[in-house]
Amino acid sequence: MSSRIEYVEFVMDQMRGAGNITCRKMFGEYGLYCGGKIFAVVCDDQLYIKITKAGKEVCPGLSEAPPYEGAKNYLLMDDVEDKELLTKLVAATCRELPEPKKKKPKKEQVKN
Repeated sequence: MSSRIEYVEFVMDQMRGAGNITCRKMFGEYGLYCGGKIFAVVCDDQLYIKITKAGKEVCPGLSEAPPYEGAKNYLLMDDVEDKELLTKLVAATCRELPEPKKKKPKKEQVKN
């Protein structure tokens, strides 16, 4: 089952206080970004946030689970209604994640 965009938009709205939150559709599910950093995924209408030391300090009781078969564990955020806690968790997680790598410019193809 893939996630509904309405759920993704609700979750994004709940965490807007953490920064510029955007999403990208990926294989029927969604990746969430803050300032260009991917920090979470939404799979089957559930929010999974990357595990960081800071994130675990903000929400020590969250369970860990893989968002899909074969994935590493993420923090499973069940309470997306708690806007303040969600914003705090996302901000802490994103501060700890590395900056995204710069993309190399595409080489122009030579036409024959």
